Parts: sequence; structure tokens; C-alpha cells
Amino acid sequence: MSIFQPSVNLALSRRVSQRRRPWWRHFISYRTAYRAARLIALIGICALSPVTNAAETAPAKGPSTSEGDAVNAVEVEHYGYSVVSRLRFDRNNFTQGLEIHDGRLYVSSGLYGQSVIRVYAFPSLELIQSVPVDPRIFAEGLTVIGDRLFLLSWRERVMLVYALPNLSLIGQSPLPGQGWGATHQGSMLWFSDGSDRLYSADIAAGGKLSALSVTLDGKPLRNLNELEWVNGEIWANVWQTDSIARIDPETGTVTGMIDLTGLLAEEDRLRDTDVLNGIAVDPVTGGIWVTGKRWPWLYEIALESTTR
Repeated sequence: MSIFQPSVNLALSRRVSQRRRPWWRHFISYRTAYRAARLIALIGICALSPVTNAAETAPAKGPSTSEGDAVNAVEVEHYGYSVVSRLRFDRNNFTQGLEIHDGRLYVSSGLYGQSVIRVYAFPSLELIQSVPVDPRIFAEGLTVIGDRLFLLSWRERVMLVYALPNLSLIGQSPLPGQGWGATHQGSMLWFSDGSDRLYSADIAAGGKLSALSVTLDGKPLRNLNELEWVNGEIWANVWQTDSIARIDPETGTVTGMIDLTGLLAEEDRLRDTDVLNGIAVDPVTGGIWVTGKRWPWLYEIALESTTR
């Protein structure tokens, strides 16, 4: 299980949405137009044991944990919230990834045939750039490491790589399974696949790909979605809930649960309004911003302990 840096640009398969031969056995040559682009260092993910992917099926009422005896359970802190401020947000964003970097807010918006990366000035939220994603791709989480933006796909088993600041598509790397959420700390890339596992790889070192099991009260916590690195922790939206899990990246233990029930007012909900998803830290102020899929607001929140 390792990361390596192929020396060629890579492209989408003509049958990207269909099952290919084992992903670790090959890369795909890029389109002629991209072959002329300068070669860059890309990351690739190889030989990993099969992972269990969470299908997007029926909604859950709360965070989903696997059945079984609790093992190594720790006391979990519980939090509510207060709204510090809010910014008007584009309802067209089916938010899958959210990140603030160098004065810009990067948003990946999903759905087949509609996926797009949008870049806004922050905090004005003036739209700077909108880059469509291949219609065969369902865009998921994103993160920016150095001068590269990494975009996960849901079921296509590829991670697209873009160059900043122009967001030119320069290649791709295969994924071992589904892609859901992404974040980073330094050169360490973290991503989720909808199961109870988080994956990490130091792309600068070209080193090992590692898997970390996440537990809540000693039981696996599934449906980990969008991710953000927050003050030494990984925060994860738990799909189809109003909860965010605070995860110790060393142990995978959930140390806190944040309940954002009621954040989006009922009068702001339309028929196509979807779930809470999207966490971003402002690196300048330290403020924590959250939103959801087709939500009209971006909220800055402060936590309030509800543990008794």
C-alpha cells in the first residue's frame, strides 16, 4: 500500500462509469490535448485491501454505528452551537466539498451532468470561476495541497487533479473505491469513502496509504462524508444527519459530537434542499463555516458544550 508519482498525465476512461479491470494494474493515457501540457507530479493510490462502501440509500435518523459490543469506548463530549454570522450562498451548489484557501472559497458541487467546481472570493462570495466537471463524473470532496486541487469522484474510482490558480485539469489518479470527503494537514491527504474508515497518504513523501477505523462509543461510525482538519482533529459530516463528528486522527476515536439541528430555518428549505454537508476553517480568523446541499446560507458557528 503506497503512493507513487506517475510521470505521465492521465485521462478519464471512455467507460469511466463502468467497472474496469483492477485499478492498480494500469493508468490511462491522457487526451491528446493534455499530452501537450507540462508533466507534473501526481499522486496515485495502489494495492489496497477492498473497502466496504456505504451506498446512498435510506436516510438515517442519527449517526449510524455498527452493531456489536462497544470496545475501548471513551467519554464523548456533546455540543450545540450558536450562529456567529452568515453569508448568502448560491443555492445551486449541491455541496460536496468546501475549503477556504488563500482568500478563496472552493466548492465542489455534485450530481451527474451537473458537477462543477466554483471558486468565490472570501468572504464577499463574489464568484471568480466556475469549472464544469466531466458529465460522467459525480464530483465529491475536494482539498487544496500546495498548488494542486484534488477532487474525489463518487463511484468512478478516480481522483481528478487540477493546477491552481487556473483550475486546469492536469491528470487523475485511481481510487480504491468510492470517494466522499477530503481534507489535508500539510502534505498529508485524508479522504473518506462513506464507510467507517478514513484513508491517509503523505503525497510529498510518496509513502504508504493507511486506513484508520473510526469509532463512536467503541463502535464503528459509518457514513463519514465531508471532512475538515480543525485544530489537530478531523471533523466529519455524518451523512443524512445533522451531526458532525470530531475525530482523533491518531486513534480514530470520536471525541465529540456536534448537533446542528435547526441550523437551516424551515422557511429557507425548498423541495430540493438536501442535507447538511460542508465544513471549512478560515485560516485567517480560525472561524468555522458550515453549509449544506442546496442551502442558501453559509454559516459561521461557535460550539456550545451540552455535556452534563
